Amino acid sequence: MPAIRTTLAFASAALFALGSAAFAQSSTRQPINVTGYAITAEVDPTAQRLTATAQVTFTANQDITSATFELNNGLRITKITGGPAAKPLDSDRDARRSTVTVSLPAPMASGTSATFTFAYAGILKDEDTSPVEGIKMAAIADPVSILLYPGRWFPMVGLYTNRFTMDLKVTVPDGETAVSSGFVAKKAMPDKKTEFDFLWNKPGLPGTLVIGKFLPAIKTADARQVSVYVTEKHKANAAEYAATAAQQQEFFTQSFGAPESGILQIVEIPDDSVSASWGPEVIAIAGNRIGDKNSHRLLANTIAHQWFGSAISPATLNDAWITNGMARYGELMNLEENGGKTALQSAMLDIEAGALAYDTQPLTTLARIDPFSPQFQSMTLEKGAMVFHMLRYQFGDDKFLTFLKNLLSTYRDKPVRTADLENIAKLTAGDSTNLTPFFAQWLDGTGAPTFQNKYTVYRLGGGKGFRTVGAVAQDLDLFRMPVDLRIETDGKTETRKIDVSGTDSAYTIETFGRPRRIVIDPDNWILKSTPDLAVRVAVLKGQQLVAQGDLIGALAEYQKALDTNKNSSLATYRIAEIFFTQRNYQSAANSYRDALRGDGDPRWTQVWSHIGLGKIFDITGQRDRAVQEYRLAVQTNDNTQGAINEARALLQKPYERPRATD
Repeated sequence: MPAIRTTLAFASAALFALGSAAFAQSSTRQPINVTGYAITAEVDPTAQRLTATAQVTFTANQDITSATFELNNGLRITKITGGPAAKPLDSDRDARRSTVTVSLPAPMASGTSATFTFAYAGILKDEDTSPVEGIKMAAIADPVSILLYPGRWFPMVGLYTNRFTMDLKVTVPDGETAVSSGFVAKKAMPDKKTEFDFLWNKPGLPGTLVIGKFLPAIKTADARQVSVYVTEKHKANAAEYAATAAQQQEFFTQSFGAPESGILQIVEIPDDSVSASWGPEVIAIAGNRIGDKNSHRLLANTIAHQWFGSAISPATLNDAWITNGMARYGELMNLEENGGKTALQSAMLDIEAGALAYDTQPLTTLARIDPFSPQFQSMTLEKGAMVFHMLRYQFGDDKFLTFLKNLLSTYRDKPVRTADLENIAKLTAGDSTNLTPFFAQWLDGTGAPTFQNKYTVYRLGGGKGFRTVGAVAQDLDLFRMPVDLRIETDGKTETRKIDVSGTDSAYTIETFGRPRRIVIDPDNWILKSTPDLAVRVAVLKGQQLVAQGDLIGALAEYQKALDTNKNSSLATYRIAEIFFTQRNYQSAANSYRDALRGDGDPRWTQVWSHIGLGKIFDITGQRDRAVQEYRLAVQTNDNTQGAINEARALLQKPYERPRATD
């Protein structure tokens, strides 16, 4: 069973990719802001070479004598010119930080502007030169070349926090198509080459360029502005994927308002790059995810960045939770639109686990930590999403959408700060709702309450029903927020809202039927600590360690989950996965059986445990037993992540263990 939540988290890390140099500069005000680029580039897939000239116009935010830009280490600068006479300028390269520092011909005063011209070229073929360690962001190859914005294939500053315009002309071999923001024209060039011209003339985050041997754009009849560019290998499901993207774009348009542009170009990128990336009008998705129904959440998340990321962007890394968090919550809103409240509630369990996994620093101070750390990713994505989920609870659905539209319209084509969001939220709420305690708890504080309920039921005379006198206790002294109580009685079930303030909040409720059970926050609107969530947090940390290759550390985290709940099917299933990876098949089989005997949470552990056992029996030459397990998998009628499809395929053809070299 693929790790659904981990896959999405790491995909979204690519959506907000930030390297060490960006981290060092974005925690304070940037010395310079780039305002515009004019780039002429040529891509040679045969030589895997990029040759480019970039005119970079920038403004000093303080008095400076030098200017530092980020640039991919695979690119060698041949010449930099600047100043009134366009004289050659001296520069120093820092490969550790993927930067180049240019000495100015004369000091620049704060508020003044200048233009430098960079001539550079180099081989881009793998992640070795990437500013983001271990992740391929810029690579030129056949049949698809990627020059993603976070790959720093042009001199830049303030990744995802500096907005600029871009005039881009790129020459590619005939037969290849270039996809980027603001397409203007395509024209034939000498020597069997084609030039594509792009112009993004509003302050934004263009700069993602994908080039490949793509088929003609695939569209759907009712969404002509949505195009899918794929190679022959991935054409089968491209039309259906375009229809899904069109539905998601329409949903977000209704929810958030009009995007910067109605054009949406979904383009295939190599499987060994990131799962997804984005730019204005551009949705870049790994080829093996295009057409996969299980990647629809990934697609929705990436499209949501057209609003939260492209239309507005974070002013600093301290504000990254706004765009990361709302793109994630937009993904969940679309999931709810298609799958209903049940689908949303199921997904929120994993979001809560991510929100609490590394909650040791306030959301508004995350510029202090490495933006590629699990903490930064979990906090900005998952806790950020939870903040918006809880705001929705505070506002109600209609006012929540009004708040989002107000935020986007007020700061369209601009960076946004946390204080700006708070102001828009308070204006939207009006005098009837005090949001100051909310933001103090969830943006400036850490942790989540652990609720306990104590109550006594009294019978009222004269057949008037029952009075319940109780109190909600929790462990955060400064916590204050309305909380729902669901009262399950011998008759109908009732819901009441009480104001929880401090560690002990009394309530009195009268009902006609005798209360049998009272549930705090039954619809899971509030981030809170529970024993079940502690299990999910430990499993999540284990999954992240697996992704980093630390299987021993992962096993230790899974054991923590079992210490909390010895019957956790999720923890034992993840342990089985590790043993299977290590080819310790007897231990893996034992753990898969433990998962089947466990608490069955989540439900998909059953079907995938049967498939895991079947694979083990196939590997060990016990085909009859393998077939029995695959049949049991099919009988669960649970097709989570294509489980039944895989089981049926394995009924037709035995599982074969991949070679060690794979």
